[in-house]
Amino acid sequence: LATMDLLTDGRLEIGLGAGWMVSDYEEAGMPYDSPKVRIDRFVEGLAVIKGLMHEGPFSFKGEHYTITNHDGLPKPVQRPNPPVLIGGGGKRVLTIAAREADIIGINGTMTAGVVGPEAISTMTAEAVTEKCAIVHAAAGARLADIEMNIRAFFVKVTDTPDFTFSNLAGILSVDESMVRESPFALIGTVDDIVERLIARREEFGFSYVIVGGEDIDSFAPVVAALSGK
Repeated sequence: LATMDLLTDGRLEIGLGAGWMVSDYEEAGMPYDSPKVRIDRFVEGLAVIKGLMHEGPFSFKGEHYTITNHDGLPKPVQRPNPPVLIGGGGKRVLTIAAREADIIGINGTMTAGVVGPEAISTMTAEAVTEKCAIVHAAAGARLADIEMNIRAFFVKVTDTPDFTFSNLAGILSVDESMVRESPFALIGTVDDIVERLIARREEFGFSYVIVGGEDIDSFAPVVAALSGK
C-alpha cells in the first residue's frame, strides 16, 4: 500500500472492512469466523497497517498479529498514512470507523454473509439515518474531519425512471417507495440524480459516492453536471 501511494504521488485511499461475504472466504479456502473474530482481527490489522507506515520500527502484539521491530519501507507520501476508508453496516464497525477512519462508508447490514432480504431491509432511508446517527454519536470532535461515503448499488441513468423503479421493486420484493428513497439507489435523468445527490449530501452528509465500474460511462454526465456544485 505504501509503495502504491509512492508510485501514484499520494493518491491512494486504503479501503478496509471486516469481510462479510461468505463466498469470498469459500473461494479463498479460509474459515468464515464469527463476526467478533473477524472484527477483532480487522481492528488489529488496521493498527498494524497504520503502525508500519509511521516513522521508525514498529512492534505489535495482539491475538491475531505479532510484529517485532519492523520498519516498513518505503514510507507513503501521505503522512502519517494515506486516508483510511472503513465501510460498515453494524454498530460496532461504524463506531470503530468513527474513531479510526478518515472516510466512513455506510453499508447495509451484512451479517447474513450474502446480499439478500436481510441486507436489503437495512438499505432504507430510515436505516441509513440510524447508521449515520451512530457515526455522529461516536465521532465526537472528529466528525468535522470525517468524509461520509456511500456505494450506490442500484444505478441507472434513464429517461423512464418510473419503469425502472417499479421493475427493481418487484425484483427485490419491496415497496417501490423504498427504492425511490433509498440512498443506495441512483435512478433517473441526469438532472434527477444531481438533485438527489445534493439533497442526500444535505441530509446524510454524503459527499463521496461510488458507482460500479459498469456504470462509469453512463454516469459521466452526472459527474460533469455536479462539477462545482
